[in-house]
Amino acid sequence: MKVHDKWVWVTGAGSGIGQALCLALSKKGAHLLLSGRKKAALEHTQSLLYDNSQSAILPLDLADHEGLDQVLEKHHALLSKVDILVNNAGISQRSLSWETEFEVYKRLIEVNYLGTVKLSLYMLNHFRDKNEGMFVVISSSAGKFGVPMRSGYSGAKFALHGFFEAIRAELHKTNIKVCMVCPGFIKTDISKNALTGSGAAQGTMDKAQANGMDPSKLADIVLRAIDIEKPEVLIGGFKETKLAVWVSRIFPGVFRKIIANSDVT
Repeated sequence: MKVHDKWVWVTGAGSGIGQALCLALSKKGAHLLLSGRKKAALEHTQSLLYDNSQSAILPLDLADHEGLDQVLEKHHALLSKVDILVNNAGISQRSLSWETEFEVYKRLIEVNYLGTVKLSLYMLNHFRDKNEGMFVVISSSAGKFGVPMRSGYSGAKFALHGFFEAIRAELHKTNIKVCMVCPGFIKTDISKNALTGSGAAQGTMDKAQANGMDPSKLADIVLRAIDIEKPEVLIGGFKETKLAVWVSRIFPGVFRKIIANSDVT
């Protein structure tokens, strides 16, 4: 699916990977619908676009599921134009499981999984009506294997993979595609905003995150994956993603020992 002249809806568009994707899509001639919780951040991203006359802003909170119903109903006409939904918005976690309050797990599921599912089910009806569309899901390497200090985050990402792999199978006779994107360490503020065991933001950037891939490079890879309708793409250093996923599949016992003794911060 080529993005030129397509309407692309990007969640989490106010910063990081979402913002980088919007800039890359804009350069390719896409029409953009930018969503996130902070209107000012969305307006800033919009101001950076190659052509912001071909864009619109739709603030929303993925954790407010009842509020999402109102947003979707109110903007039905605009959303019916969408050709590609990029499910990017989400929050991470940095805490040991036994030090993490249940409410933190609940919020990770509400935002990273249920909010994403709600938007996707809504768009699925439109995609099925025209027998065309694409879901691009910005998951994580933590959605391929469990990662220490991220038990709730990994759990929510695993759930996303199960959901979208299932609907991909259901849609195999249609022109509706699913692209799962699994980044490793990307240089964004995701670790600063990650929830600790109490639910407060960590407030600091992980060393691995600080040394991660530039989001603009990730955006270019994602756009190529959209162009060729790639079902899944692993992004990041070879050791942290591709090799890790391969070892976890082929030698699960060996991988369990490696991940248990790894420094992922």
